[in-house]
Amino acid sequence: MQIYISGSLAYDRIMDFPGKFSDHILPDKIHILNVSFNVNGLVERFGGTAGNIAYSLGLLGEAPVIVATAGKDFDRYDAWLKKNGLPLEGIRILSEEFTAGAYITTDMSDNQITGFNLGAMKYPSRYVFDGTGKDRVLAIISPGCIEDMNVYSREFKTREIPYIFDPGQSIPALTGGQITEMITGASMLISNDYELELIQNKTGLGRKEILRRTPVLITTLGEKGSKVCTPEKEFLIPAVVTDAPVVDPTGAGDAYRAGLIKGMAEGKTLADAARMGAVCASFAITRQGTQEHSFTVEDFWARYRKAFDDGI
Repeated sequence: MQIYISGSLAYDRIMDFPGKFSDHILPDKIHILNVSFNVNGLVERFGGTAGNIAYSLGLLGEAPVIVATAGKDFDRYDAWLKKNGLPLEGIRILSEEFTAGAYITTDMSDNQITGFNLGAMKYPSRYVFDGTGKDRVLAIISPGCIEDMNVYSREFKTREIPYIFDPGQSIPALTGGQITEMITGASMLISNDYELELIQNKTGLGRKEILRRTPVLITTLGEKGSKVCTPEKEFLIPAVVTDAPVVDPTGAGDAYRAGLIKGMAEGKTLADAARMGAVCASFAITRQGTQEHSFTVEDFWARYRKAFDDGI
């Protein structure tokens, strides 16, 4: 099956501050804030929603097309994607911009200050889906360029390509009308519980109204698992617990989506596909970063069987 992943590509640049922000910010001077923090080095990791989802799908044996924009500093990311067998045909390179980048500083109390440079992500990827029909095709619209999210949702509906709508971090930048339009006709809406509340507040749609516009609503709940809702029923998929400690939950959501998409591509039931998402997420949370985990297909199914014991 051909899988398209529309979203973002970004460098995550992570810094640790060996102190507490609160010790350096004077509450009565917050209106004229001017502070500087010396950090313990910088770690650069590959990120972005499209890159993260594609990476885990690659581990599951898929070669999805990433539909996104990148900048003049994309060479290191480019080499990483090639190393992992991921095609580059859907990535538009803008030589006058930097690839999107998150600059994250964390203090000793796990408080974070993040600056995000949109860079190339400000511009549409302009991918042409000529010759792409509805048969054996699946797409996801994840957070990224707002123009891409609008344009591709309409194009997928026109071409009858089933797509998952995953607005995530882009919710604040979207209007209620845009979100409603993109939900309408999607094969699924997926978000975490906080994002779902934002979606409902912006659109004025309750869960029943959402399920009149899309047949499936999946809400991820962190360590509590995920809830799968259809107009007829709802059920909870538990999180997969392993002996390995949880190191970083940041990439769990994108890994979940990769496992879910793999299950859908293989024609699994909705419940089994969601279980595959939970298994994939369990690998991601044991490593620092969103593309640092690894597993073989055999490792994946062994963990699936141990967690759910249904012989798949």
